[in-house]
Amino acid sequence: MPTYDLVVLGGGTAGLTAAIGAASQGARTLLIERDRPGGDCLWRGCVPSKALLAAAESAYAVRAAGELGIHTQAPRVDLAEVMGHVRAAIATIAPHDAPERLRSEGVEVMEGVGRFTGGDRLEVAGRRVRFRRAMIATGATPLVPPIPGLRAADPLTSDTVWDLTELPEQLIVLGGGPIGAELGQAFARLGSRVTLVELADQLLPREEPAAGAAVATSLTSDGVEVRVATEAVRVEEDAQGRYLVVRDADGEHRLPAQHLLVALGRRPNVADVGLDAAGVALTDQGAVAVDERLRTTNPRIYAGGDATMLLPFTHTASTHGATVVQNALFGLRRAVEHERIPWVTFTDPEVARVGRSTAEARERYGGHARVRTASHAELDRAVTAGRTGGFATLVGDPKGRIVGATVVGPRAGETIGEVVAWMASGAKLSTIVRSSTHAYPTWNDDVAAASLEELRVGLARLRPLTSTLLRLRRLVPVRDPR
Repeated sequence: MPTYDLVVLGGGTAGLTAAIGAASQGARTLLIERDRPGGDCLWRGCVPSKALLAAAESAYAVRAAGELGIHTQAPRVDLAEVMGHVRAAIATIAPHDAPERLRSEGVEVMEGVGRFTGGDRLEVAGRRVRFRRAMIATGATPLVPPIPGLRAADPLTSDTVWDLTELPEQLIVLGGGPIGAELGQAFARLGSRVTLVELADQLLPREEPAAGAAVATSLTSDGVEVRVATEAVRVEEDAQGRYLVVRDADGEHRLPAQHLLVALGRRPNVADVGLDAAGVALTDQGAVAVDERLRTTNPRIYAGGDATMLLPFTHTASTHGATVVQNALFGLRRAVEHERIPWVTFTDPEVARVGRSTAEARERYGGHARVRTASHAELDRAVTAGRTGGFATLVGDPKGRIVGATVVGPRAGETIGEVVAWMASGAKLSTIVRSSTHAYPTWNDDVAAASLEELRVGLARLRPLTSTLLRLRRLVPVRDPR
């Protein structure tokens, strides 16, 4: 029975990062993947969705050009060609994650389902192997809740929507989180009549209310019917067609449901990997339970990526993979600082976030939390582009140190990176404008403007002292410098 330094279950971002990182350090490494390396991000998530959004943005730009004095004909959308663009993007990136590339890096790759048979061994495709350390990186799949009639309606998910070749005339999106908002806006801009149904009282429930409101306004202007505080009750069919029955404050309503897209969260893929045999426990939410070093209840086994449901984003998975290599192979005690990992919802406007929201900061620090906001209505770059609906909010602790931020607007995902860097350095809210100069006019000048607001507040507190000092200085005669 062969023994490996590291066996990785799952070839998504977390698993790939760990496997390649381990092999590069000379570890005997085995990667087990049941489908194709690349995971959700490459085949069903980040890459195809951003390619679709690029097409939708182009269609929108043509329609919106008249606002800037450029008059054109309405675009004709061919979804089959759009999906061709999506597949081309995947095909361009796929070789980076292919088994051939992994083997060239020293990683042994096996196709199949790996199942633990003990605390230090597993089976895959009839082969038994032993490991010194292992990593669970089996990812997650879309959740389809037990709404009566929903499964029978064969709804689309973020896994299957890429199989469409014709643009849906009408589409209902269940879920107003990042996936639902992104795909809902994309299909609306491509020409579908979209209704978005969200149970919470705002879109993007994890974000600042103003961020959810900004996205709702944008989606509405794109023609999306946004229904918040609305519960999906059941799916019905009769001779006239299929309907989604929803309930809001005014009672139940029937919405025509030619096509349904479910975007109501994801569940970890951990049901058939033998966790009980390995002594690996799950959380109450069904994810693999890990400590701050990503170690499971079996000290030989680590986990990362969506299998843990800790900030389920691709860049988080990459950080998890790198951390597991350090801790599992070399006995380091690296902890992942999830509070400093940003995320972005790629709607238009983009919503970028890191750390605490305003509400979370005020819950922790009470009235001592510091919150400074700069509106894009006063950002010259936004004014020149006709895009003044965004903002930047910086959140600080009682000492003024940056503990969170939200940026809403074009290229917000790029802007948030600067805040992450300042936050990691322990900077205060006012440090951004005191210690750096932003090019003018740029989108990320909104962060500097929010920082400047903190500086102004601080200077206002000093005004009695500075006024006194200046008044005393005026009493001193001005001398000729010669």
